[in-house]
Amino acid sequence: MDVIEIDGASNNSVDQVRDLREDCQYAPAQCTFKIYIIDEVHMLTTQAFNALLKTLEEPPAHVKFIFATTEAHKVLPTIVSRCQRFEFRPISDEVIVEQLTRIAAKEEISVAPEALVSIARLANGGMRDAQSILDQMISFCGKEIQEQDVLNVYGLSSPQLVNELAVGIVQADYASVLRIVDQLVSEGRDLYRTLLDLQVVIRSVMLDAVRNKGISRLLPVPVGTEPLLRVLETLHSGEHSLQRGLSQKVNFEVLLLQAIEASRARAIDNLLKELSAAASATGDSGSKKKA
Repeated sequence: MDVIEIDGASNNSVDQVRDLREDCQYAPAQCTFKIYIIDEVHMLTTQAFNALLKTLEEPPAHVKFIFATTEAHKVLPTIVSRCQRFEFRPISDEVIVEQLTRIAAKEEISVAPEALVSIARLANGGMRDAQSILDQMISFCGKEIQEQDVLNVYGLSSPQLVNELAVGIVQADYASVLRIVDQLVSEGRDLYRTLLDLQVVIRSVMLDAVRNKGISRLLPVPVGTEPLLRVLETLHSGEHSLQRGLSQKVNFEVLLLQAIEASRARAIDNLLKELSAAASATGDSGSKKKA
């Protein structure tokens, strides 16, 4: 009774905040404190925030407020300055897989390790989302869950195909890239999610190149930091068009072909340096011959 959760998105008017102010004056019925949890607090109107400000400045001794939001920058500074702030970070895929493994063992569910990795990818760092997805997979598949089950239910692309796309881009293999896109579309895969997974692969290769003096050998061909950075920028810039465009397949194909061209392009300043160095070397050799 003493823990009240309020949805800020649908209870964001001044009158509702005033009702809350009056209600919090009453002492808790059972607990030491009366707890008000306002979810999506950034959805409150400016007038509602101002109505709440007085209570935050001089709160009753028996009342605690908890504000939850994913967009803290939208909360008024006058409110933030009167709060103790905690930032919750995304949970790593490894930790999510470990927890899901424990849950599956306890519930006597057989889940392939690859399926757990796919669920962790879908959860985007949220343990609750990961557990919800696992629960849905149990409803669909029963006591045994394979990786392909997760891929089919949620339209994910297999890690193998995503890696093949990355290889096709750095090798400028246009035919292979278009073939993989056709396969993804025929299988009903989520192309936007595939784009995000592809960015993760390219980023990991780029970081490996940074750690290894500018060259990565994680892919079948050595590739440098500069082309990987251009590919990553191209893929990132195309996210909006892929989401909003009329034809996802066409937009995805164009974006991947642009990424290939970006990987093959050479920075003008580097090219000028190479030409200058070559010219200097030619001049030096010519001078030595005349001498």
